[in-house]
Amino acid sequence: MKQKLIVRSLAAAGLVTVLGVGGVQYYGPPEANARTAAAAAQAEPKIPLAALPDFSKLVEQNGAAVVNISVVHEAKARAPAADFGLSPNDPMYEFFRRFQIPEPEGRMPGGGIGSGFIVSADGLILTNAHVVKGASEVKVKLTDRREFKAKVVGVDPQTDVAVLKIEASKLPVASLGSAKDIRVGEWVVAIGSPYGFENTVTSGIVSAKSRSLPDGTYVPFIQTDVAVNPGNSGGPLFNLKGEVVGINSQIYSRSGGYQGLSFAIPIDTALHVKDQLVAHGKVTRGRLGVTIQEVDQALARSFGMKKAGGALVSSVEDDTPAAKAGLKPGDVVVKLDGTEIGSSIELASRVAMMKPGTEAKLEVWRNGKPREIEVAVGEAPQTEQLASAAPADLSGARLGVAVRSLTPAEQKQAEVEGGVVVEQVAGAAARAGIRAGDIILSVNGEAVKSVDQLKAAAQSGDKTLALLVKRDNAQIFVPVNIG
Repeated sequence: MKQKLIVRSLAAAGLVTVLGVGGVQYYGPPEANARTAAAAAQAEPKIPLAALPDFSKLVEQNGAAVVNISVVHEAKARAPAADFGLSPNDPMYEFFRRFQIPEPEGRMPGGGIGSGFIVSADGLILTNAHVVKGASEVKVKLTDRREFKAKVVGVDPQTDVAVLKIEASKLPVASLGSAKDIRVGEWVVAIGSPYGFENTVTSGIVSAKSRSLPDGTYVPFIQTDVAVNPGNSGGPLFNLKGEVVGINSQIYSRSGGYQGLSFAIPIDTALHVKDQLVAHGKVTRGRLGVTIQEVDQALARSFGMKKAGGALVSSVEDDTPAAKAGLKPGDVVVKLDGTEIGSSIELASRVAMMKPGTEAKLEVWRNGKPREIEVAVGEAPQTEQLASAAPADLSGARLGVAVRSLTPAEQKQAEVEGGVVVEQVAGAAARAGIRAGDIILSVNGEAVKSVDQLKAAAQSGDKTLALLVKRDNAQIFVPVNIG
């Protein structure tokens, strides 16, 4: 009753407003309508409102270039059949054994799925390194249902990028853009195979740029709220122009599924890695030899800086390009070759993409004022493999590990001299229990000082290698049968 009275009184005053399908409609005297409409026009938001985008054209033009990837790899060894808690001499043991469902013993093949996209008409495909990690077989399925066995051209665990090759021609190719041009808040689209549902399209916006994740990589990730789930890994992230701006790589999740945080590798980084893997089978990175961290507002104030930004040098390794150039702990790198450095990951990623030997000009903030320092970029330690660049080939190698030499800082931290650290493992080494992160100190009693020394030992005629391994704070001998 009260509601009716209120409406009547407002109607009598000529001030009733009705929200219709087409927007706001005004009912009342003409002069009141004009005044109200003018006031509404002045009150319109300054940010222009845009209609929701239609992704159908984008998907039509690019969907065929997105592929489904399935891999086969060795699973962990299965335990032998249970003994039922009985002695084999017990009469009931044979009874239970006969009615047990047989389970295979030994190493059984496992599988996995992922996504990728075609970057050349003759069959080059980009995906994530973790999608093909440890794979003994990789298959690629196109949207027209054709399937191909793929060769792993190379992988780069540091950026989580892998390059595959299939024997085909005149394939649809994804249009490639640049992550440098994307803006926070703009729409992006992912196409992939979440949980095996091929060519699934999801969308969202760019949530942030140049995200650093605690995984030790050089990648300035693109953060989005696009729904990305297991199986989306390696698939493309498109802008509204239909250009690939990233490779979907990781999600933040407490449940294993999408929770609103997904991360993509910028396509610029991926293409830099792809070109090197195709040309050389490995990736060469620049290095300064410093440990860096973010500069927050409190640190900026303490250094007398007007705003937070740049990369704070917290330590400088001896006998490195940074040490030779005169960089010191406490320096804040604010520019590289004239371009502003906004965060530590920006400096790390840009230096990593530089060719070793390049002369770079740094602007650093030291003792309350800027100064310029020239530095000759060095080369980051390489991950060297005892087979080919592809993890798929590790299981076929005699030893089956990918290793690299330890840096002086790593040797100091691990309290070792020499040694090589294991970065990937498969085949004989995996069966023996060698793990990624193990430091191999010696082979058959001879100290390992280099990768080449370990290669020579693996290629020797011995059927069993006794590896002395440091794992965490313990040292253990691990016999590896490579016969």
